[in-house]
Amino acid sequence: MAEAQVPSTPFDELGELPGRLAATVRSLQAAADVTFGCSEKDAVYREDKLTLYHYRAIAPSANLPPVLIVYALVNRPYMMDLQPDRSLIRRLLELGIDVYLIDWGYVDGADRYTDLNDYINGYLHRCLDVVLRAHQLPATTLLGVCQGGTFSLCYAALHPERVRNLITMVTPVDFQTSDNLLSRWAQSIDVDALVAAHGVVPGEVLNAVYVSLLPFRLLQQKYVNLLDADGDQAQMDNFMRMEKWIFDSPAQAGAAFREFMRWFYQENRLLKGTLEIGGRRVDLRNVRQAVLNVYGKQDHLVPPAASTALESLVGTTDYMALGLDVGHIGMYVSGRSQRELPQAIAYWLQRR
Repeated sequence: MAEAQVPSTPFDELGELPGRLAATVRSLQAAADVTFGCSEKDAVYREDKLTLYHYRAIAPSANLPPVLIVYALVNRPYMMDLQPDRSLIRRLLELGIDVYLIDWGYVDGADRYTDLNDYINGYLHRCLDVVLRAHQLPATTLLGVCQGGTFSLCYAALHPERVRNLITMVTPVDFQTSDNLLSRWAQSIDVDALVAAHGVVPGEVLNAVYVSLLPFRLLQQKYVNLLDADGDQAQMDNFMRMEKWIFDSPAQAGAAFREFMRWFYQENRLLKGTLEIGGRRVDLRNVRQAVLNVYGKQDHLVPPAASTALESLVGTTDYMALGLDVGHIGMYVSGRSQRELPQAIAYWLQRR
């Protein structure tokens, strides 16, 4: 007869703690030099700090127009291609979709006067020029992520003839929903004073804000969870990549930051229909393309209501909302997202 297992006690677990800590530290040290990105790509356009990348095909073409990913300014876009099992870009490539991505780079003092018109009607417009010329197309698909989704919405409203399909992912539209913790912070800050003090707003400032929204989860619980990995190197590598991405926050061009915080968060102009970019009104009723709006049901940075408000504002009747049971970061890297989102995007595009 097999000997019965004796349940461990808190004292047993306490005695095991030094060994588990030592194994975790060794694995973290080995993971210190992890690299990012798993899909080969080529730089096809550069301007100032910006680089436009074209990813190399890894599967037969699905014969769809290329997808241009427009990422946010506030974090680095390699989250879209973090590692082989956590890469929305790689999943799309496996489905035969041609993918481009805008990397905004790192701004410095020379960019303090760069404004939203420069980003949307300037950089984004010229990147799309490159893609359209390369494929001899009049229009193609934009996939906007978070703030990049807001940029893409503005662009599609201002230049509807150049956007064939629009995909928005964890994209804020109503910036003043009652459950928006980031919006509550934004209402109380003196944007002019912050920009005047720095010229370009340091990434560390914004990082501190994001962490403060969920301090226990983002500062304590994740480190406690590390012990449960028992020094597993793959899990340590995953953890280190996420940590490096979280704290790799570019500075923000002062003019663009001021406009985005004031016009979107403090005045909610996009929702109200009073937003102007480059002297032209951004009327979301001009968005008559097919729209796929992807949001996270557990998203604390862009709550579902902040994103789903889009349906009543756009001029298209071909609108689809896709809610996944994930958070903001989980939309990029969770197993559920990796399984469900790329296939949903491919199926949606194929029907259009």
